[in-house]
Amino acid sequence: MPIRTPPILTMTDAFSVRGLNVVVTGGNRGIGFGICAAYAQCGANVAVLCRDRAKGDAAAEKLRSYGTVCVAAACDVASDESVRAAAGEVFGAFPHVDVLVNNAGISTVSEFLRDRDLKGWHEVINTNLNGPARMLYAIVPRMIEAGRGGSVINISSIGGQALGGARTHPMPPYHVSKAALDMFTRNMAIELGDYGIRVNAIAPGPTHSDLDRDLPPDAFEKFEKLMPMHRFAEPIEIGALCVFLSSPAGNQITGTVLVHDGGLLLIA
Repeated sequence: MPIRTPPILTMTDAFSVRGLNVVVTGGNRGIGFGICAAYAQCGANVAVLCRDRAKGDAAAEKLRSYGTVCVAAACDVASDESVRAAAGEVFGAFPHVDVLVNNAGISTVSEFLRDRDLKGWHEVINTNLNGPARMLYAIVPRMIEAGRGGSVINISSIGGQALGGARTHPMPPYHVSKAALDMFTRNMAIELGDYGIRVNAIAPGPTHSDLDRDLPPDAFEKFEKLMPMHRFAEPIEIGALCVFLSSPAGNQITGTVLVHDGGLLLIA
């Protein structure tokens, strides 16, 4: 029989994620750390996954100040072996996982035909698309075994829906990886629904993160002038949306790609 997530009948604890065990890839900095902080501040336990174990440990130490269990594991989502090892560490620390946030991602700026031997293409696709697939493959079977339902959230981008600036700032593999991640999200929502596992994506627009350095010099002024909300988002705001999606209030939401872009797509 399918697992049916219960509806909320009252607003009491409707947005609570207290006590949930959450895994976030690329969680040591930028949007990833904002997501981790949002969960920890709301009472969830967090596993910070990133390539540099020392940086992950430092991030987890900061998160512990909010009073929850926060751990770190080294993980390169572009490597099958690394993902398997990290999953083993996660389940060594947590008896089960309730939420998986696939945040780790990279980009490259180059015209497609100038990408020597397709090096940039393969690196970006392997991280941004194959990485979430690897993580889901390693974590979700144990979520199914636990029988608790849960939530998978893929951090996509409005770059998967529009090509604003592509003529002057070409990023073909990035745009393709995010568009494909959106479709992967929808597929997994269908496949995992019977197990009570919801799968959604968040498509951030301009958000302060390490990817800021890849933007053209005039991007900040241009975006802030044109965007209806006239500012870049902060990482914790993406985290707030993650918290909502994995709370009881989000129990009926699956297979969606939620845009969080200050209205940029309206004028892109």
